[in-house]
Amino acid sequence: MPMSQDFKQRLFSQVDSIAAHYGTPFHIYDEKGIRETGAHLQRVFAKVPGFREYFAVKALPNKRIMQLMLEMGFGFDCSSIPEVHMSRELGAKPEDIMFTSNNTSQEEFKYAAQDGGCILNLDDISLVDKVPEFPELICFRYNPGPRRTGNIIIGNPVEAKYGISHEQVVEAYRKARARGAKRFGLHTMVASNELDYTYMVETTRMLLDLAVLLKKELDIELEFINIGGGFGIPAEPDKAPLDIDTMALEITALFDAFKSDNGFTPNMYMESGRFMTGPHGCLISKAINFKHIYRDYVGMDACMSALMRPALYGAYHHIDVVGKEDAPKNKTYDVVGSLCENNDKFAIQRQLPEIEEGDLLAFHDTGAHGHAMGFQYNGRLRPKELLLRTDSSVELIRRAETMEDYFATQNFAADVFTP
Repeated sequence: MPMSQDFKQRLFSQVDSIAAHYGTPFHIYDEKGIRETGAHLQRVFAKVPGFREYFAVKALPNKRIMQLMLEMGFGFDCSSIPEVHMSRELGAKPEDIMFTSNNTSQEEFKYAAQDGGCILNLDDISLVDKVPEFPELICFRYNPGPRRTGNIIIGNPVEAKYGISHEQVVEAYRKARARGAKRFGLHTMVASNELDYTYMVETTRMLLDLAVLLKKELDIELEFINIGGGFGIPAEPDKAPLDIDTMALEITALFDAFKSDNGFTPNMYMESGRFMTGPHGCLISKAINFKHIYRDYVGMDACMSALMRPALYGAYHHIDVVGKEDAPKNKTYDVVGSLCENNDKFAIQRQLPEIEEGDLLAFHDTGAHGHAMGFQYNGRLRPKELLLRTDSSVELIRRAETMEDYFATQNFAADVFTP
């Protein structure tokens, strides 16, 4: 969802001075917007038993942003040792962390078990025998296969590498109980950036049906179901947003009916990343070059190292030319970066106001999977991250990478091994 008018007004009114102070490019995130989205989630799901958001750290792995999540009472969805480490460093307790990894190594299992452990969410039935210290609370990721369809980002469930199959569900929990598990959860993730709220309602129904199956077959009462993330944000201004309010009403009704029919209800968790932070961030970059050959190109001081989604997925990111928001969009540009790759393009044949050298461009919706997906190909380094705080001050929350950072992994004690 393109950045809100409120965020845009507060940022654009001072972005020139922010750029002069910090230099470009940078990602900047809106504390006010993030907190408002979190409060909205809590409000609409207030009647769902044990509702809790576990922020998907992969979307925006910055400790300052994660601190905001903890302050709102949210946990963390992690899939790697560094993500778990950051969560613990901020004070997250074992049941504040849901560890959902795949093809998990022994090193990762052992790390996850430290400091009281975490909610271990297993991706494969074979992992039951590979967990060195089996916890009391265990969860499995479910892949419905042909029972559901996915979408373009996450793919067809039948082709997805994630989760246990429908046929493995009962046996997975039986094996886990045999290893000592006494508390159980169930997780799935079957869509990404989905704007049809009914998909999430049906996902909830699917997991509640499995809760009935596990009660019947093994007399297991699930402690929670986690419907995953995948809540979408519309990229273009004229697209309707996800109807989270109606979704919450229908999910609440499902839980009410489940309790009436079964005499118990699991808690409900979710792990939104993009929905929580995506619209509340943008990339600010400066136009530094123009090229007129077979097309008109605007060259930016940012490149794919700062935002690779357009090149990777063909993702659309709305663009504002700061100070020219109301100017006629009478020019057609490819907006490109400096990487030695032809797909280093933020926008292709985009209608924009006439751009001049030095203009600041704001690329919307980079608050999730923007900086996080950055890389260092071609020796291009990742930019800084800023936070626009609720008092309108701006805080540096990640410095830009330096050449020293880039070469750090090549500076080490000599080690030559002859087998």
